Amino acid sequence: MAQTTEQDFFGGAIRGVVPQRWMDASNLREIPDHQELFLSPETLSNLIIEINQRVPQEDALSTFTTLSHQNPTLASGGDSTTASREILDQAAALYHLHDLCDEGDSLEVITPPQKVDVPRLTATAPAGTSISAYKGMVRFQNAPKQRGQGPATNGVSAGTKIDGAESGSKMTQLTCHYLLVRLEAQETDLLVFFNVPHEEFEKAGDAQGLSREEALAEETVTAMVGGFEIKDWGLFV
Repeated sequence: MAQTTEQDFFGGAIRGVVPQRWMDASNLREIPDHQELFLSPETLSNLIIEINQRVPQEDALSTFTTLSHQNPTLASGGDSTTASREILDQAAALYHLHDLCDEGDSLEVITPPQKVDVPRLTATAPAGTSISAYKGMVRFQNAPKQRGQGPATNGVSAGTKIDGAESGSKMTQLTCHYLLVRLEAQETDLLVFFNVPHEEFEKAGDAQGLSREEALAEETVTAMVGGFEIKDWGLFV
């Protein structure tokens, strides 16, 4: 049985899916204009849809230095003059994810960026629009943060900046299932993050619950690949 339902984002300019019964966080608090945030009613997991400026080639390739040892495909990518389009896109995906880390945090690539088709998006795109999309999964290890020291991914999301945990807290884990859609002419990177904090499941000794949550994350991102659609391309003008 499908666990997702179709949902409009950004005033109906974009359409995709969210898990059933999840809450729109904008009804609870202010959310940045470039984000949509949905919260699980039962766990600390969350779903973020985010509009970002397209990562330049040189910035994307800077990820080779820090992450190429985790991804052999990237390691053989070359520089900005020799790297293929797909290598540059994969590097851009990891650049966005690595950009979420604070000092002391770490990122582990679980599933490298894999190219996917986004059929609804390509079917309705203006003529000549260049679209590429990638999905994958990473794990964040978040260092303890002092209150007010800066952003952290362990509290709410890998994409929403918040205050961290109290001093003395242990490292926490969070898995992030993601989708990157690159729109070249619009100079835009669209990102979907489904974040699963592990701490609540580990404290409860609920390995099955964590497994179910990871399965929901994978199903949601896969459904987003098939259902992602831009209804109003004027959003990027």
